[in-house]
Amino acid sequence: MTTTEFTVDDLRRIIREGAGADDNIDLGGDIEHTDFAVLGYDSLALLETGSRIEREYRIKLSDAVITEAATPAALIAVVNAALAQRANA
Repeated sequence: MTTTEFTVDDLRRIIREGAGADDNIDLGGDIEHTDFAVLGYDSLALLETGSRIEREYRIKLSDAVITEAATPAALIAVVNAALAQRANA
């Protein structure tokens, strides 16, 4: 990927591809500030999501940073910071 912006739509796609989607959770809604735990995603699902993000966007995210991102908005911010850093390197 050559993009330097990671969006909530990118995250939704990657989560669905890697961890699946709980039928009771509407990932299409306003999820940005909802805890991943409430959305049904545990640390293993987040690590899989992080791994997919790393491969697709060619960035490195530590496991701690991935699992400490409690909400989609927090994870999106971390990914965008890594993308910006890579673009400025």
